[in-house]
Amino acid sequence: MLVYLEHLEHLWGPFRLFGSITFRMMMAAATALCVGFIIAPHIFDRLRRLKAEQALRNASEVGKLAALHASKKSTPTMGGLMIFAAVTGSSILWARPNVYVITALIVYAGLTAIGFFDDYLKVTKKSSAGLASRWKLAGQALLTFLALGLLLGNSETRNEMVQLWVPFYKFPLIESMPLWFAFIFFFFVLAGSSNAINLTDGVDGLAIGCTVTVAITYALMAYASGNRIIADYFLLSYIPGTGELAVICTSLVGGSLAFLWHNSHPATVFMGDTGSLALGGLIGAIAFMVHQPVTLIIVGGIFVMEAVSVILQVGSFKLTGKRIFRMAPIHHHFELAGWHESKVVIRFWILSLIFAFIGLASLKIR
Repeated sequence: MLVYLEHLEHLWGPFRLFGSITFRMMMAAATALCVGFIIAPHIFDRLRRLKAEQALRNASEVGKLAALHASKKSTPTMGGLMIFAAVTGSSILWARPNVYVITALIVYAGLTAIGFFDDYLKVTKKSSAGLASRWKLAGQALLTFLALGLLLGNSETRNEMVQLWVPFYKFPLIESMPLWFAFIFFFFVLAGSSNAINLTDGVDGLAIGCTVTVAITYALMAYASGNRIIADYFLLSYIPGTGELAVICTSLVGGSLAFLWHNSHPATVFMGDTGSLALGGLIGAIAFMVHQPVTLIIVGGIFVMEAVSVILQVGSFKLTGKRIFRMAPIHHHFELAGWHESKVVIRFWILSLIFAFIGLASLKIR
């Protein structure tokens, strides 16, 4: 919205800054951070009064972990509402509206609604079982269809959005994906990242801290893909307009940091599925639009570790009757191995930074 102030440059020279993506990226992060700090106490106090508390599994379900997490019992959930308000408000304020920005915000809003309904069911039923998985997947599929329709229905973006790029290769792996394949692939990226972050959100500060790292990385990637000079230098696909997604990414950084202030150990609020499903889907959608969906496997390595640990655990138990880990997702394995919750989180943050550096390095190593 504020980008249009650049047209008033003739009245006051500094107005030209509003046309600069770099300036708007910084301001978006600062705005989301400030908005988050301002509205967080009001939203979280409201959640406490409504007793929107996280339903924890009992000892019969999770064994020793129940004792380790006993202090979390009265902690309110649905904190993702604060992140959504801060990120969306800042993005609308600072991003230049185009099909990429609109698509990203629609996906984010849709997944926030799905996550909110899931959390609402958990809170009202006082149970850890919320919305059935099949309905979550159906909602994610519907949003994928809508997002892909917006991207392919636009003559300026259609040709770009059917290309498939992979790390360490300087040409498109597939120049023009069939529509059915594009849908399946986009759904896999969106739903995969959404559910992976949801699985990661099991200890204080872990998911949101790793989200900050991934968001910063994709802010740089989006900025590069939207800048012809930088894209040519790194042998990336130049996609006009995707630079505006960097503004959304930095808004996400600011909003996430504001939430981390309250979610760090001992957490006073949880993001719930309202936050985790939506953040994962937003990141997945941005990764797809900037032609870096496969790179997300590297950059979001922590999320991949968490998801794969669950798949391996379930698969092993069904096939052999034995478990590979003490408990899955893998962060619980380390908790039960004697690591303090804070140590698990900080070490995973360090790994997340390493994965991010490798992901960025892949842009040049082609």
